[in-house]
Amino acid sequence: MNNNVFHIIVHCKDLSQILKMVLGLSGVISFFCNIVKSIYNLFFGKVQINPADFEEGWFGRGPRPKNDSADTEIIRPFSIHVSDDVLADLRERLEKARYESSLEGADFSYGFNSDYLQSVVEYWKTEYNWRKQEDQLNKYPHFKTCIEGVDVHFVHVKPTLPEGSQLKVLPILISHGWPGCFYEFYKMIPFLTTPRPDQDFVFEVVCPSIPGYGFSESPHQKGFNAIAAARVFRNLMDRLGHTHFYVQGGDWGSFISTILAKYYPQRTRSVFTVASEASRVCLANLVGLQCNTPGGWRALASRGQSPKVCNEIGCALADSPVGLAAYILEKFSTWTDRGNLTATDGNLTKKFSLDELLTIIMIYWVNNNFTASSRFYKENIGNIIPEKIPLSAPSGIALFPNDIIMVPRWLMSRSVTNLVSYTVMPRGGHFAAFEEPQLMADDIWNFVSLARKKNRNY
Repeated sequence: MNNNVFHIIVHCKDLSQILKMVLGLSGVISFFCNIVKSIYNLFFGKVQINPADFEEGWFGRGPRPKNDSADTEIIRPFSIHVSDDVLADLRERLEKARYESSLEGADFSYGFNSDYLQSVVEYWKTEYNWRKQEDQLNKYPHFKTCIEGVDVHFVHVKPTLPEGSQLKVLPILISHGWPGCFYEFYKMIPFLTTPRPDQDFVFEVVCPSIPGYGFSESPHQKGFNAIAAARVFRNLMDRLGHTHFYVQGGDWGSFISTILAKYYPQRTRSVFTVASEASRVCLANLVGLQCNTPGGWRALASRGQSPKVCNEIGCALADSPVGLAAYILEKFSTWTDRGNLTATDGNLTKKFSLDELLTIIMIYWVNNNFTASSRFYKENIGNIIPEKIPLSAPSGIALFPNDIIMVPRWLMSRSVTNLVSYTVMPRGGHFAAFEEPQLMADDIWNFVSLARKKNRNY
């Protein structure tokens, strides 16, 4: 045995220290191996779309039915209603929660501050009203339809137009990421579906939950990645009768939207994404990325967790609503602004209300899909093919200054051949539509207007 390694091991006080050291090293090694693999594939791999990517998959329970009877074209109205038993169980778990004391002066630099967490949970128990939030969630029409063996949930909001209106209604598919959900877009939707006096068009919004998120069913088979999600969303738009549509997304939604534009260019009019996620999976592009703080790199690395870790953490968080809240809400603090690391409350309510944040947590809790949503990372890591395909559709990029990472325009132009707009926002972080719905909506309107001026068929 190497003398240095032996020296480290014999000086460890117990086996747990050795395990922590090995696990820590394995995480770092795994992260950098993914970078090397991505760099090699990016520069030396061949661009070849697998024809199977276009074929319908099967992610339902058990083997695929020979007659596909489980996969119908029916679109069913859906209303969110959580049973009293689920809420009673939640309250009992909140009452029995155990807490770890925070380090003095640690703020959010060691993760979610445990002292502040107790006040959040107290609010959850005594003031947060799920039934009221449930009514708010149901203010938009919800639907479900079975695609590739799983029920896909989506919100579908059409504009209200006066009789005889000549406005052109443009369908737009907006996609969320992790650890968000469809609810992130609730404040932005009215800005898109309300006509503007200076425009001759208005939007019809389709906002699906990625399978494994929100009220969509979780995939039961391996392999459900962003390519599969894009294919499912394209099928959804088919069922809604939209042969052509716009796409918008952030985080994983950005990657899904870009795949839709690359794989189905004849269907996708234009794509609008948040810049930090434009090279979502291809870690090789880190060469040209600008990270706001050293903590930004740490946040990026944490997103490449192994599926084993996701499953194990998922088991714990499926059993603890307090743990789930701490894990997810920390992202809504530090991914909004890395400066929040130094605040005892993480400035959590600077951009969001506790009601809004706890509604996100509730959506994960009542559907028990934290693990399923996290598996999306495993299914996409190393999936380099979509990155190497040029994006020729009219494209818009929004850059929010407090996001985890930022992609400069020169790097975007390497793969985006038809960049219509590139906007550096005055404020905002990772959860752009949730934080700054007006800014995001205004930029979407501006982008689509520019794209349509270049091609009136749009």
